[in-house]
Amino acid sequence: MSLDHTTMEKKEKSLTINDVEDGNDDPKVNHRGWKAMPYIIGNETFEKLGAIGTLANLLVYLTTVFNLKSITATNMINIFNGCTNLSTLLGAFFSDTYFGRYHTLGFCTVASFVGLLMIQLTAAIKSLHPPHCGKESTTCQGPTTGQMAFLLAGFGSLLVGAAGIRPCNLAFGADQFNPTTESGKKGINSFFNWYFFTINFAMFVSLTLIVYIQSNVSWAIGLAIPAALMFLSCVVFYMGSRIYVRVKATGSPMTSVVQVLVVAMKKRKLKLPQNPSLSLFTYMPPKSLNSKLPYTYQFRFLDKAAIITPDDQINQDGSPFHPWSLCSIQQVEEVKCLVRVIPIWLSSMIYFIANVQQNTVLVFQALQSDRRISTHANNFKIPAASYGVFSMLTMSIFLALYDRKIVPLLRKLTGRETGITILQRMGIGMFLATLCMLVSGIVEQQRRTLALTNPIGMVPRKGAISSMSGLWFIPQLVLSGLSESFTSVGQVEFYYKQFPENMRSIAGSLFFCVMAGSSYLSTLLITIVHRVTSKSSTGNWIPEDLNKGRLDYFYYVVFGIEVVNLGYFLVCAKWYKYKESGTSDLVELHEVSKEKEKEKSASGV
Repeated sequence: MSLDHTTMEKKEKSLTINDVEDGNDDPKVNHRGWKAMPYIIGNETFEKLGAIGTLANLLVYLTTVFNLKSITATNMINIFNGCTNLSTLLGAFFSDTYFGRYHTLGFCTVASFVGLLMIQLTAAIKSLHPPHCGKESTTCQGPTTGQMAFLLAGFGSLLVGAAGIRPCNLAFGADQFNPTTESGKKGINSFFNWYFFTINFAMFVSLTLIVYIQSNVSWAIGLAIPAALMFLSCVVFYMGSRIYVRVKATGSPMTSVVQVLVVAMKKRKLKLPQNPSLSLFTYMPPKSLNSKLPYTYQFRFLDKAAIITPDDQINQDGSPFHPWSLCSIQQVEEVKCLVRVIPIWLSSMIYFIANVQQNTVLVFQALQSDRRISTHANNFKIPAASYGVFSMLTMSIFLALYDRKIVPLLRKLTGRETGITILQRMGIGMFLATLCMLVSGIVEQQRRTLALTNPIGMVPRKGAISSMSGLWFIPQLVLSGLSESFTSVGQVEFYYKQFPENMRSIAGSLFFCVMAGSSYLSTLLITIVHRVTSKSSTGNWIPEDLNKGRLDYFYYVVFGIEVVNLGYFLVCAKWYKYKESGTSDLVELHEVSKEKEKEKSASGV
């Protein structure tokens, strides 16, 4: 009896752990869906409260505590953000190839905690930051080499954490739903919206309560709170270990991609058969995680990798004897999925330049604006780094409304499960981003004019404070929040659904690589504008004192870039073919309308 009982316990344990090796058809897989979400979203919430609680006000911290210049601090933050986002490619590779998403997330969450703790120590220990610089001081002592080294070591630990957390958390959450059932598909779609809703809730708390404590109470306490929250993130994540679906690493998915490219190059001189979909090598590994893809006529030069020649040998199980000499059409179609995404990916990188400005340059605008809630509220000013909360609040409210009200309504009108196509959702967001930059330029022009004609005070080492209320920044921040609600969430869903199933960690990293590219491009753009305009007759557009510059001109330049990018995106969207159906955005909508007409005819309407 005891032996049977022990055996049953072992079986029960194996069922609970839910290790997935052979795909979703494995009978041992028990998708808990929303039951696993308290642990996953709880972990993500505390992680974002910790990370954002530190990073949101880091620009102010570097300029006020470490006494760095505004341009230096801005570029440093942009480069750091770019590196953390770019590192997700490496994290995704190690996750998919060696460790799996569960172990990668666990290790990197601990690494983030260590990084936040080190940054907190730079504020708590006097010897780890420069001497305080008085308001009347004209020269301030910068950080020593040792102080910067300790700070950068904390950044490095955060970099390791971000490398694994960012590409894996979304895919890990989606792994908990069964993609072969209707409820599972709806759960995945809803999870993306609620994931961003949770992130924005965390950002709301970070940009209000935590930033207020940092700016008005103590940097040591204000940075200790995020470190403590990150520790809670580690605890919550491991609490759910027994019920997670853990998709095991199956080796590098990039090997198959490289094989297709190499073999296609080897066979580039061969002619394609008349019926490629019927004549090319068709092999599907029996235990593949990937769904079978339909044949598409784009990028036909890659099809040559699947041409069978007299020299090619086939194993008894149907697999190629030399994988570097012959690839299946399934492998080719998977590579086509990646290639098709690249033009959309590039347009998304340009899109994010608009959003980067709302998180960096706007902080300096707010510092030189009237940040009082009203003229009677003399004792409370909105912290400059907290203005981003209006964007986050807009996004949180709209995403909940979109998921519960707008999507069901659109579903009835279009007959699509998601209401509108993913690319349509992204396009709407890009259009709103162009409006955001136009409004930003108009508001900055007004702020500067009032600062020169009707100042209400001075910011130490910055310049005059404009009498324009900081509340005038809200319209552009609302547009930014709405824009991200469409494009950012749409991008995550786009990459997740359009990539092969065994590359979903890499798909998650692609979103953050977009943000990395936009951070680098923004840094490059600011540097070029700063250097070119400093030698012009009109003067530097982005000086330390914004009242002496023309930041509004810079916003108009970004507006022009976003308009061109929107046109480029529309061309790419028209050309794009979705993985599931092999049809373009416009063709898919046409097919949906035809189906609806058939339904109406059948019902006698």
